[in-house]
Amino acid sequence: MIPSKQKVLEILKDVVYFPKGSNIVDAEMVKDIEVGENLVRFKLVLDDVDDEKNKFVVENAKKILNDNFGDIDVDIIPTAPVTMLSKVKHIIAVASGKGGVGKSTVAVNLAVALATQGFRVGMLDADIYGPSVPIMFGTEGVQPECYDKDGKTYMVPVQKFGIKLMSIGMMVDPSQPLIWRGPMATSALTQLMTETDWGEIDFLVVDMPPGTGDIQLCLAQNFKVSGSVIVTTPQKVAFADVRRAANMFKHKGVSIPVLGLVENMAYFTPSDMPDKKYYIFGQGHGKEFAEELGIPFLGAIPMDENIASAGDKGTPYTFGNFGPVTAAFEKVARKVIELI
Repeated sequence: MIPSKQKVLEILKDVVYFPKGSNIVDAEMVKDIEVGENLVRFKLVLDDVDDEKNKFVVENAKKILNDNFGDIDVDIIPTAPVTMLSKVKHIIAVASGKGGVGKSTVAVNLAVALATQGFRVGMLDADIYGPSVPIMFGTEGVQPECYDKDGKTYMVPVQKFGIKLMSIGMMVDPSQPLIWRGPMATSALTQLMTETDWGEIDFLVVDMPPGTGDIQLCLAQNFKVSGSVIVTTPQKVAFADVRRAANMFKHKGVSIPVLGLVENMAYFTPSDMPDKKYYIFGQGHGKEFAEELGIPFLGAIPMDENIASAGDKGTPYTFGNFGPVTAAFEKVARKVIELI
């Protein structure tokens, strides 16, 4: 017998997909149904094709179809959803346990270091309440262009220094505070991620807000993140919060690989004496912190009086500047590439 496509859909409504709180048909997970003599074939769209728990859904769908149509050949093809992130190879989250450690500076200059090594790079400012990427890239007042496709509106990221940029700071008045509850902030992050036309890029660097809140959980639970980079300063008071951030990513409910630790402001190097190193906060703390957490030490970033001014002027320091700081960021970038 040849089953009808409509009948197949009706039967598959009995297959529940608990993560979405719906059946696989109403959740629009069943695509491209083919029917033939004793054959039913379709694609099953899954957020994570490699998740072992999805085997239960596939087997359940096969059983229900066989119970209704007899012993027919059921071919179910698990398929990843086609989204604006489909051509993004790797998502890297740059995070810290507390503010003031230079997380955004590290994220921005890591993105530039990856781009200068020939990779296609995008950067998302996920610090919804305190976006700083527009300032650090000199794109304040620049708004992304938009276009409509299949009834939806998509944003085209702003490009600067060869990097595709997106930030909530490009769409709101920078003088007005965002007084949003958690669900509004996570909804904004999801829109920035999925409704931006990123195109084909190798790395999407995500500048996370400090702490271990809703934004971090939203990114972990809804997107496939290749790894996280944790930023700290040498002081033990900073590391106390960094430990929480690293442990959050390791938590089984989050499970984002921690690529390693970056020690920012590790020592002071005067721009006119690049061979000098002044360990103002003590030496070797970053390596000690990484060993305690059981993660790789990616590198130590020196302080330079020109780093902050470069960011304030809208040109990341590593773009066009050569010296200890740029070399340190390039070293971190190479280690990130190797680990991924």
